[in-house]
Amino acid sequence: MKKVFGQVVKFAYFFGCFFSLFTNYAQAYIDPSAVTYVIQAVAGVLIALGAAFTIFRHKIFAFFKKNKKKDETEEDAIEFKDVEK
Repeated sequence: MKKVFGQVVKFAYFFGCFFSLFTNYAQAYIDPSAVTYVIQAVAGVLIALGAAFTIFRHKIFAFFKKNKKKDETEEDAIEFKDVEK
C-alpha cells in the first residue's frame, strides 16, 4: 500500500513539475460555437448515462417483482388446494 502511494506521489510531482516548467501561454480565442459543441457533447453523455441507469433500474425491479410473483402464486396455490379439500 505504501509502495503504491509513493509511486502515485512521485508521478503527481513529476507531472506537476513537467507541466509547470514546459507550458506556453497562448493568446487564443474560443469561438462560441465551439463551446456549444462541448455543451452538446456533455449533455449527450449525461442523457446516455441517465437512460442506461433507467434501463438497469427497471431490470432490477423486474427481477425482484418476478420473485415476488412466484411467492404469491405459491401462496395462492396452497390456499386454493386447501379450499378444494
